Amino acid sequence: MQIRLLGPLEVVVDGRPIDLGDLQQRFIFVVLVLNANKPISVERLIGTVWANPPKTNLVPGYITKLRKAFQGTDGLSISRQTTGYVLHVDVDRIDMHRFHRLCAEAEAAADPRTRLTKLREAVGLWRGKYLEDIDTERVGASELISPAERYVDAVTDLAELEVVEGNHRWARDHLRPLFNADPTRQRVALVLMRALTANGDRAKAMDVYFRCRDALDEYGMEASTDLRRQARLTQHTGGASRVPAGPRRFAGRAAELEVITSAALTGVAAQRPAVVWVSGTPGIGKSAVALQAVQGLRRHFPDGQLFVQLNGFTPNMAPVEPMEALAQLLVQLDVAPEQLPASLGERAALYQASLADTRTLVVLDNAADEKAVELLLPDAPGCLALVTSRSVATLAADAAVHLEPLPLPDAAAMFADLVGAVRTDAWPLLVDDVVQRCGRIPLLIKVAAAQFRQHHRWPLDHLVQLLDDAGAEAGTDSPIAVAERAACTVSYQQLSDAQRTLFRLIGQLPGPDLTVRAAAALLHSTIAEARALLAELQSVSLIEEVAPERYLMLDPLKEFAGTLSRAAWPDELTEALDRWLDFHLVTSANAMNAAFPRDRDHRPEITRVSPVAAVFADAAAAREWLDAERFTLLAAVKYAAEHDRGEHTWQLAVLLWRWHFTRGYVADWAETLELARETLDATGTDRQGLAYVLLRLSGARRQAGEQAEALALVKRALALWEDLDDERGQAAALANLAIATYDDNDYGAAREYFEAALTKFEALDDRRGQAHALSNLGTLDELRGELRAAHERQRAATEIFRDLDYPQGLAHALDNLGAVQRQLGLLDEAMASHQEAHQLAVELGDRVCEAYALNNLGNVHRCRGELAEALTHHEKARAVADLVRDPGLGAQLYLDRAATHHASGDDDAALTAYRATLDLAAGTGDRGQQAHAHHGIARVLHTLGRHDEAAAGWRAAIDGFTDLEWSTASTVRAELAENNCACAQ
Repeated sequence: MQIRLLGPLEVVVDGRPIDLGDLQQRFIFVVLVLNANKPISVERLIGTVWANPPKTNLVPGYITKLRKAFQGTDGLSISRQTTGYVLHVDVDRIDMHRFHRLCAEAEAAADPRTRLTKLREAVGLWRGKYLEDIDTERVGASELISPAERYVDAVTDLAELEVVEGNHRWARDHLRPLFNADPTRQRVALVLMRALTANGDRAKAMDVYFRCRDALDEYGMEASTDLRRQARLTQHTGGASRVPAGPRRFAGRAAELEVITSAALTGVAAQRPAVVWVSGTPGIGKSAVALQAVQGLRRHFPDGQLFVQLNGFTPNMAPVEPMEALAQLLVQLDVAPEQLPASLGERAALYQASLADTRTLVVLDNAADEKAVELLLPDAPGCLALVTSRSVATLAADAAVHLEPLPLPDAAAMFADLVGAVRTDAWPLLVDDVVQRCGRIPLLIKVAAAQFRQHHRWPLDHLVQLLDDAGAEAGTDSPIAVAERAACTVSYQQLSDAQRTLFRLIGQLPGPDLTVRAAAALLHSTIAEARALLAELQSVSLIEEVAPERYLMLDPLKEFAGTLSRAAWPDELTEALDRWLDFHLVTSANAMNAAFPRDRDHRPEITRVSPVAAVFADAAAAREWLDAERFTLLAAVKYAAEHDRGEHTWQLAVLLWRWHFTRGYVADWAETLELARETLDATGTDRQGLAYVLLRLSGARRQAGEQAEALALVKRALALWEDLDDERGQAAALANLAIATYDDNDYGAAREYFEAALTKFEALDDRRGQAHALSNLGTLDELRGELRAAHERQRAATEIFRDLDYPQGLAHALDNLGAVQRQLGLLDEAMASHQEAHQLAVELGDRVCEAYALNNLGNVHRCRGELAEALTHHEKARAVADLVRDPGLGAQLYLDRAATHHASGDDDAALTAYRATLDLAAGTGDRGQQAHAHHGIARVLHTLGRHDEAAAGWRAAIDGFTDLEWSTASTVRAELAENNCACAQ
């Protein structure tokens, strides 16, 4: 027997429903069920069921009919006691009680499968709305705690687990009705977005975000940080995987993979972060196991899988520092490179915040030790860090998997699979001998198998003998060292002279990998010859092709190559690496010229040559090469600095600064230029190179927030350019000096430096430099209230940018021009300027400029009195701004939306937005925005008649504008003087 309240009222006995009689009788039964095993007085029954009590007591008659209906039903009876009627029943037969029990058991369960099972059973009890066909007012249910809200929690809890299980459609279908019923439910919206994103419905997921945000806005509330983060994740990646593909052939390790999978799923289900540490000797297959595990776990981490190579034990490569590793991870999480925080602590905080409330898997490959990963381990519940290292973990990992050599059957199976059954099936003992001599280490088995495939006439016993001979030469090292030396030596001995040369050179290479062209530079050969040699080394598994025409040598093989005597070929090595440096210097110059053609006049002249240097058809191809070669170029600068190659050091660093700036690689930018400064300071011979370096290094220091250092560097650069009598260098230094003093709130000095830079740019006929200087001067004019001068300068800047066909500069200058036009009352012109700026920003993918332009269009509509249209544009701007990280932008959007709310008469919304502006501007240190926010708050409070409160706002605004030396201070004073109220007291 079951009593069902979670849907239409039903009592089912042996699969058949019981007739509960007419409506009044059903009401009485429900009252008894809701108070099961408790006496209910006749008076209470009558008062609950009947709005107008009947003249006669009808309750006994209905009780008699109910007893008759349940006659012969085990587990249910109704008795009469002195205090009233009692329904006797095991409450677990009532679906509502069973639902609450199952939910409680799910919450208490530590095992994920138990929680999932309990919640599925609990949610499965619901057949519709609670007491769907009963007027709950007539049964007193409204006075009791409804299970409806707990149902929402249960479905959301279950949906989170179902998303982890890959049941995205179940989560979507069950959450959508809950969200439609109440779009303010942020947690429902969040999990629904994750389900839709995982199911490929990213546009619908974003629609959920916007609906939830708009519904919250009606209550003066903002969408949560978690919801905004999910919106960015949905917009940009849709839970994409950044993990490399796993090995095509994978043998054994079933037990190890089971341990990893179990630890991962336990962490997800228990809502806690998990760490799995995979350790083992070189070549044992740590990375392969990790990548294989990711394939099986991918669906359990629908918000994405991240990967960073830490180079903990890579020969000739420094381990990746946490600062850089965090940058790589944040970029994979769609933080724009230019918005990466400058400090290690801020990056770590942003990384953890970006992972919060997601199911993300992070692979940290080749870690040197625990310290290398301590800031990279996710704190977010349900995330997984999969770490590989030669070091054994001592931290409290959820699972520590130490890889031993493959069991003999698995090792033999791997060799046979690589070589083929024809050459192995008849000689199982010899196969065992081969893999034993390879230490049963996957990489060494692969190398030996590759050589055996190449030599079709070798019998297996010949390979065994070669391995024995090579192992004997290894001395008395450990068995694994002997196996490694044997397998690598046998393979190396079979190479031709040209192949050996390339193998040795790759082993000494400073960078992580190399392209065909770079190999040609090393060898002083043609590209075709290099391509053929690389293919030959790949065919015997000494290198791997990790991307088209890009090759990598695994660490153990690189270590072996590094042991080969350098003394026999020092000149050959030095000349090869010099050609390698020349190749990267010349190709970098070609790439920068293609990617940033308007900067050519501001870059040093490159006199080095490289016959195999790449040239680029367009900017996109150049940027692709620069992205792909990032770590190689960084290694090249370091190698050049360490080996007294001053010209290569400073020219590469100066060439690449704009790329580093554009991509937000502040650490690379500063590190390469600092190396160049140290190199040039040590020699003291190349003053022009030092001037270039100091100028660009000042920009890196400014970007990192080191304003005093930036100012000192650019002043030193200016002095050098003046000594060199280089007008172009002086102009660039003056412009940079102006920006540095502007950041220091010294607007008078900034104006003088911009004007001096403008004069030099005009003399040099550097029109792009002129346009930038004019636009910056226009902004300074606007701050001082000199709107006519600002208008003239911004218009001149836009005309130059337009003539140069420079859309990036034009978009921002047009938006600046429109802001001045609006303040001058030229509303039609302002509208046209902002509309063109918006169109250019969309075409360029410049979301920050796009948001500003949309917001400014809203400001123009407000000035026209088109308030509904103004708010629409403010909302569009916010929708774009939600997908970028720019605190200054966020504060400005609140500031202007507040003004529109005030103009619309919605002063409560205006106050909320002004106060949000104040909070954000205080966090960014923007004193101008703070002063404007105080002014707005004072105006609104004055309108509301709250003059005592407004007085503080007026004072704060005037003080703020006065400190900034803006003319706005006198405007606000005049406005306050006109107020005949307590505001002015």
